[in-house]
Amino acid sequence: MMKELFIREDSLENKNALSKVSIENPLSKRFLLSLSYLLLTACCLLLFSGCEKKKETKQVKEKFINVQAQPVEKRSLRPFISAIGTLNPYEEVAVSTEIDGILKDVNADDGTKVSKGMLLSAVDDTDYSLEVERSYAALKEADANLSNTKLEYQRKEELYKKGLITRQQFDDVTTKLSLSDAELEKAKSSLAIAKQRLSKVKIYSPISGVVKKKVAAAGSYVRNGNPLFTIIQTNPLKLNFTITETDVGKLKMGQDVLFTVYAFPDREFKGELSVIYPYLDEKTRTLQVEAKVSNSDELLKPGFFVRVMLYTGQSKDKILVPVTSLIYEEDRIKVFVVEGNLAKERPVNAGQKYRLQLGVGSRESGVKEYTEIIEGVKEGELIVTVGQQNLFENAKVKIVGGKD
Repeated sequence: MMKELFIREDSLENKNALSKVSIENPLSKRFLLSLSYLLLTACCLLLFSGCEKKKETKQVKEKFINVQAQPVEKRSLRPFISAIGTLNPYEEVAVSTEIDGILKDVNADDGTKVSKGMLLSAVDDTDYSLEVERSYAALKEADANLSNTKLEYQRKEELYKKGLITRQQFDDVTTKLSLSDAELEKAKSSLAIAKQRLSKVKIYSPISGVVKKKVAAAGSYVRNGNPLFTIIQTNPLKLNFTITETDVGKLKMGQDVLFTVYAFPDREFKGELSVIYPYLDEKTRTLQVEAKVSNSDELLKPGFFVRVMLYTGQSKDKILVPVTSLIYEEDRIKVFVVEGNLAKERPVNAGQKYRLQLGVGSRESGVKEYTEIIEGVKEGELIVTVGQQNLFENAKVKIVGGKD
């Protein structure tokens, strides 16, 4: 028993001795130091990762939205009625022949400019010239017969007075005289008709304008009433459009009418209200009106589709914003204005739309649409014109690009 106890105590001393040796060993110290470095590095990485996540979160919150903006403008404008219309020829005439015959000459074609009284075409006049000559001959014959009958009437009248011829004989010569006189008048009428027909072999333009359509060609046989040409008068032109029943009271003869056409979108044309129709269309409840438009440079063509502005009053100052800045939400209209670097939502009360002609030759030349703002924004405030669909109240914005 004592021996066993000795052995255990001895083994315990050996263990302590080994532990003391291992702690004092340089390799053990390096191992512990390396382990400490690894633990410290892991802690630093964890801390750094946490900081990066916080930094990324902070950057997301401070994200800016790119927009375009421009100041709200105040302009002096005249109230007007907007409408859609069409340009029409001031006059349109179908030129036809009044006699039968073969066309000998055709002096106009599609698109030919013609003046009033210009010779357009002619029918072969051979038959009509001969008819005039025959009528002349018939007139001379009737005149000679009348002269002879008058002499005979004078002789028999003397004889009747003397009782040398009967009443019947005198009545016969009287009737003969009346018939001769009627034959002379008939011959005169026939000659006038023949001359008139001969004069109609030449077909003249009744107005100044342009040949819209040529129907017949030289050598064609035409009959009385057959159309040969359609001529339109293009200077001036008529602008026809309609307005609603509620705007009828704003009309007055002579009012200025401005309009644009798709062919020249950057140019504005002018006319003058010339006709106000006396009745409204019962189905559409609209009134037809007409304006006279000068077209001396012949830029405008009949059939052009036009956008009309009919001025109805004096100029007034109005707050305007581009139509692109408006956001429609059911029955609400809103815009975004920029205050500092924040977007502010503003409900607005919108009025009439205007198409404004901007400076010709500049970067902003052309016609742009604006909307009158009755309430909601003030002159000079910076209003967002592009990118407002991505905004919300107090969103941070960055203004990029130029004026819209």
